[in-house]
Amino acid sequence: MMLLSRLPDAVEPASDSLMITSSVKSGAVQLPEMADTEHFQFSDRGFEPIVVESMEIRLARTPEEVLASQRLRYEVFYEEMGAAPIRQMAELRRDYDAYDRYCDHLLVFDLRRPEGAQVVGTYRLITRDVAKQMGQFYSASEYDISKILDYPGELLEFGRSCVMRSYRTFPVMQLLWRGIAAYIFTHQVEMMFGVASFPGQDVQALREPLSFLYHHHLAPPERRAVCLPEHYVDMNLLPSEQSHLKAAMNKLPPLIKGYLRVGAWVGDGAYIDRQWNSVDVFILVKTDKITPKYLEHYGLGGVVNDSLMTE
Repeated sequence: MMLLSRLPDAVEPASDSLMITSSVKSGAVQLPEMADTEHFQFSDRGFEPIVVESMEIRLARTPEEVLASQRLRYEVFYEEMGAAPIRQMAELRRDYDAYDRYCDHLLVFDLRRPEGAQVVGTYRLITRDVAKQMGQFYSASEYDISKILDYPGELLEFGRSCVMRSYRTFPVMQLLWRGIAAYIFTHQVEMMFGVASFPGQDVQALREPLSFLYHHHLAPPERRAVCLPEHYVDMNLLPSEQSHLKAAMNKLPPLIKGYLRVGAWVGDGAYIDRQWNSVDVFILVKTDKITPKYLEHYGLGGVVNDSLMTE
């Protein structure tokens, strides 16, 4: 099962007001302060919890569980990775934006931990319905995704993925994948997308992997996302004959390597996210490219069958 890295934060550090502006450079979306917990909505199309020993994978059901995922995101993205929070986030020690009100939050719980501290992995899932409520999908702040929106089937955008540091030697990511597989089949998702990140902002240092992705994994024109003109960074930094597989693979983050194994495409153009200290690329996967063999490799076959049987 595919999993995308975190999407860049939707807020800019600077304002002390109760309204925060999204990173949509057109200014078309205003993201209200999320210090309150009154307006979270929870999916009525979830799936049965998946329990593996002491671990449980399911969607968030309560505001307290969403807050726990936001605290984990803050710990990983801001304290560990050095992203720059706005003042309210730093005070609350939570990563949040308005999408959190409406999206589904996929969580991994370690049931051995004290109640209130059990969330050890999280992923944010945004469907077409959520995008309609917000006015757009999140990644539209970086990319023109109009050709993806034209796709008639169900779409799913992934983001805000992270795992607690002390659990990264545990199979928490695989557990998240199991939950995502169940979600995909419950919602009959046909296409998934989001943004994957390289650490740092030095594009020239990434010329091998970016060129490799451009020459060998560029999405077909009819489904190609393109970085917005004001942020577009050319990925075609080396001729095709100089974009060597070994050099490129050595510099690809493990998550992106995983995407490529299931036939992922990339969009045209990279985006430098200075707040998050990263270079982002757009990732697109059709779910029919996720073969039964790959699902079985990660123990997903039973989950898929169970999801289909409970439709």
